[in-house]
Amino acid sequence: MEAYYFSEQPYPGAWESDIESLRVTLPNRHCDPRVAADLINARLDEWELCDRVGINIMINEHHSSATCLSPSNTITLAMLARRTTNVRLLGLGFPLANRPDPVRLAEEIAYIDCVTRGRLDIGFSKAAPYEISPANSNPARFMDRFWDTHDLVLKALTVQDGPFNWESEFHHFRQVNVWPRPYQQPRPPVWIPAGSIASAREVGQRGHTLAMFLSGLNARKLKDAYREGARAAGRPEPGPEKFAYMGIVAVGETREEGRSRADRIMGYLRTTSIVSDCFMNPPGYMPPAGNVMWMKRNQTRGRAGDHFPVTKRDGTILKVGSGRDWTGEIPMDDLIDANIVFAGSADDVYGQITEFSDRIGGIGTVLMMGHGGDLSHEDAMASIRLFGEQVLPRLKTYAAPDTAEAV
Repeated sequence: MEAYYFSEQPYPGAWESDIESLRVTLPNRHCDPRVAADLINARLDEWELCDRVGINIMINEHHSSATCLSPSNTITLAMLARRTTNVRLLGLGFPLANRPDPVRLAEEIAYIDCVTRGRLDIGFSKAAPYEISPANSNPARFMDRFWDTHDLVLKALTVQDGPFNWESEFHHFRQVNVWPRPYQQPRPPVWIPAGSIASAREVGQRGHTLAMFLSGLNARKLKDAYREGARAAGRPEPGPEKFAYMGIVAVGETREEGRSRADRIMGYLRTTSIVSDCFMNPPGYMPPAGNVMWMKRNQTRGRAGDHFPVTKRDGTILKVGSGRDWTGEIPMDDLIDANIVFAGSADDVYGQITEFSDRIGGIGTVLMMGHGGDLSHEDAMASIRLFGEQVLPRLKTYAAPDTAEAV
């Protein structure tokens, strides 16, 4: 099993304000650039440590948000391309449907892949609903635009016999001709996150790596849908290497220290959906079936809070939530049981990750949210060292079950 380390690079000082929304409308006067500089460089130091201990690195991007200081995958990846030498770098993801110039994105991907000499993984994401407004995008047929952009970028990365013309409903380009072409041939591996059955099935049809975020045992259904899509497209039966799972991961010298660090990282879930209601579900962004399911759950969004259901092994449904007014705190034991959190000593974390993998029929990669909320830089560095030295070597020799059936 492989591992990638992830932080969404939050600015936790903004959470102390009595604000309506941490995204889109929070004035940047709440950001002290000196504090931001310290936070950004602390994350870079953590990623450099990951390179030394052999943990791959995952980067993302968000916009107009105090929850994420990274405005561009390619900027951060370009820095890490020269500041690291050993590990793979994953941009997960590039919000394709919000990108005004996908050919420029293909050029940047190819350039970074050359700088790293083939250590780049590329991830394509739908983009969060609250980023539709600042990007001035049309939420209607958003996924149609996503897949059209996906096809254009991958063609730009793989065509080698001269310029091609692209004319579609969403994009119009003449003489697409990427220089340099990617170091990895025909292109870097592609990852796509999915949280719905329909999306997982389509990722399987495309044959990309499926990334599942904080879905707990519901990941079994996503894997099944992926396999259905792969079979329908005539692809080989996917092995564990096609499945990645992200959970909150914190390691301590003791069980108590690791769990304490995980609780600090959980600040991510407590704040990520402090967003004004008007930005959370733009008309047309979510398909009708998704809206129906949302209403059946009586799900709320924005400042009042947000929650999503995850299942414990005994079948109990937990509502993991966030938002300033959300008070449904969940005991750490339950979060670990639901596979949202992997935390404790090195032995605890190794056992929790491998048991989860066994139960859902195998994953090839754990995406570890090892920093978030107001976890300190020092605690993040200590957790990285412990994971790299005491957990990762065992995960690399662990053989995930290569089966569609959960244990």
